[in-house]
Amino acid sequence: MARDELFVTTKVWTENLGSGRVLPSLRESLQRLGLERVDLTLIHWPSPNDEIPVAQYLGELLEAKRQGLTAAIGVSNFTIAHLRQAIEAVGVDEIATNQVEIHPLLQNRKLVAFARQQGIHLTAYMPLAYGKVLAEPEIQRIAAAHGASPAQVALAWSLQQGYTVIPSSTKRENLAANLAAAELRLSTEDMAAIETLDRGERVANPGFAPRWD
Repeated sequence: MARDELFVTTKVWTENLGSGRVLPSLRESLQRLGLERVDLTLIHWPSPNDEIPVAQYLGELLEAKRQGLTAAIGVSNFTIAHLRQAIEAVGVDEIATNQVEIHPLLQNRKLVAFARQQGIHLTAYMPLAYGKVLAEPEIQRIAAAHGASPAQVALAWSLQQGYTVIPSSTKRENLAANLAAAELRLSTEDMAAIETLDRGERVANPGFAPRWD
């Protein structure tokens, strides 16, 4: 496969957010990948307890872009407060995406509303909540009505809201089924039914996570 047919993303871990550490971390990732540049580099998590200012590590990440190490930069697991700091630090146009946990059981509405207001694209990770979404009777009902799988319904729900969705799977048949979710169109009634499933059920919540919105 040609390089231009791949979109390669990497992330900078929290231990590499300190002064002067972002670029070396990215260069190390590039060396491991055997690439001169990635398409997107994200800050994986904001600094635990905000010990390091957002402006510092995002400023260094922007410098990495200027040096041609990455085509775009973005953030992951950023709250509204962190997004405000990021916008102030590098400008909203430099933030390609905020990659956050979004699925029918955690719809993250406050953050979504703010990101949309600012024009920041959202990438939904863990869109199936480690399979918890698939066991929801309402998801199963909608899937049966469309002749689709529960996973396809959950992914279609995210896609129809304009999110980039990054489900993970090691099985070829599941990968193919996930791609087919882009062809599934849910009705207004389907979307409204799924909206009622939101119960703030977060899967990714390590001890160093920020104070969620």
